[in-house]
Amino acid sequence: MITGLGHLAFRIEDLERSLDFYCNQLGLQEAFRMNDDKGDPWIVYIQINDDNFIELFPGGKTRVDIPGGSIGYAHVCLRVDDMQATLRELASRGVEITGEARKGKDGNYQYWLTDPDANRIELMQIMPDSLQARS
Repeated sequence: MITGLGHLAFRIEDLERSLDFYCNQLGLQEAFRMNDDKGDPWIVYIQINDDNFIELFPGGKTRVDIPGGSIGYAHVCLRVDDMQATLRELASRGVEITGEARKGKDGNYQYWLTDPDANRIELMQIMPDSLQARS
């Protein structure tokens, strides 16, 4: 049956800007590309770990704002091992860090940011006493 989450996909406007964010600023790595029939990038895979990827689909034209009460996609969550160290490292790479990480109702530390196309990204440090850890 289902064994895990394989990838998340984002349609993006500017491939180089997104690669700078995901690879240079977040520290992830481009894994591979698939090109269309003209030889242009169709999908670029960004590797999170051995089993998880983010797919970037270049060529998006229209940004769609998703109101808070909408049904559907809300955000992607990336796990971190040390929230404070991660935020310091991201700031040193040019990610704008405003405010501080907060402990959520589930008992984990969370910090929110957005990619260049305003896709919401949650960073989460799973704490030993959190609901996730206890489940």
